[in-house]
Amino acid sequence: MPGLTAAAALRAALPALLAPISDRSTIGLAVSGGPDSLALMLLVDEWRRARTTAPRIIVYSVDHRLRPEAAAEAAFVQELASRLSFPSRTLRWTGDKPLAGVQAAARAARYRLIGEAMRADGAEILLTAHQRADQAETVLMRLAHGSGLDGLRGMSAFAEVEGVHLFRPLLDVAPEALRAIVAEAGIVPVSDPSNADRHYERVRWREALPGLAALGLDASRLAAFARRAGEADDAVAQWAEERFAALVRLDPLGAASFSGAAFAGLPAAVGTKLLQRILGVTGAPGRAGALGAVERLRAAIASGTPLAVTVGGASVRRRGDVIWVAREAGRRPPAEAVLGGRAALVWDHRFRIANAGADALDVRPGAALSRAAAERLVGHRLMAPSAAIRTAPLVLTQSGEPLALGAYCLSGEVSVELLGVEPLGEAKPLPQS
Repeated sequence: MPGLTAAAALRAALPALLAPISDRSTIGLAVSGGPDSLALMLLVDEWRRARTTAPRIIVYSVDHRLRPEAAAEAAFVQELASRLSFPSRTLRWTGDKPLAGVQAAARAARYRLIGEAMRADGAEILLTAHQRADQAETVLMRLAHGSGLDGLRGMSAFAEVEGVHLFRPLLDVAPEALRAIVAEAGIVPVSDPSNADRHYERVRWREALPGLAALGLDASRLAAFARRAGEADDAVAQWAEERFAALVRLDPLGAASFSGAAFAGLPAAVGTKLLQRILGVTGAPGRAGALGAVERLRAAIASGTPLAVTVGGASVRRRGDVIWVAREAGRRPPAEAVLGGRAALVWDHRFRIANAGADALDVRPGAALSRAAAERLVGHRLMAPSAAIRTAPLVLTQSGEPLALGAYCLSGEVSVELLGVEPLGEAKPLPQS
């Protein structure tokens, strides 16, 4: 906005920046005491006061107990929150600290503690003060690590981290504007020495930004690149989702199959994204597969050569033109579970199993079943690979009577739903081997 200072322009943009969460009843603010999070707290206070109705705001600060000064810094945040009439909570990370990977462990502990407090307080979403320079650093780090489009899009405005729903309203705001907001309020922010510790990769990239800016690659350009990468990633994802619906058949045992020839005709980026989608549905929890491994798998499928590999906790096999992808048991097979009466559970992140009866049921992998025994159980020939039989849920009564294998239900007492696709849509004809 011509004629306005950066701080004034930011204030003028506040209603638009915070509009996406204006209808929430209770909002959390993550405030460390640094300039960015203090500016967020001050801005949210101005936004709240300018409205006739506003959400309840709760300030959360975390004392990681990694530095002696941290307790005083948390108290400083609490005092400032009280001055602004915000309820606040100081959360403490107790117990032993790791000798390596301290930043990652502290981050996980921070979101775990805040998430627990938010659930107790009824807070629906957490606002964080990530800004344009943070986005630029994130993009550079991911570029250096070989990320694809999904990584180069940087941080999203809305996200879920460690089970906590986040909103980052300041991602396209320059840090200078945030510092000006704090300075105008006469507040001296906390200075965390770890933000200047070159031991951490993010700090090294932060120090590199001025040199890159001198070459024309400043934080604003990097943030714009992240936005465009996100738009391109969304387009590829939409295309891959359409191909998933058209090409992929999901078996009741949790395996996926598709035509290798049809797959080979897809653009490389779409094929890679489609495989990531398939591996997310069929593979082991938390093992989607590194991008390079998925790209190599795409190339192998497209080449038409024989295929028998494991990627992302999934077994991938070719039978003629048919590619089968199934959960691999490996060294960490799906766990056994007891399902109580009138209860439901999500098993191995792939199946939702509901017990309509009063008696408890046992759920275990079908690993003990031979193919012949599994076919006798369901009453027809099974096309899925043996890996799918071994890793599908076998639901039994306490006396050992089988009630379901995968989504093949043999009794009305139990229902089994294959997760990961909403809706599943009509089953495609199985390609002939």
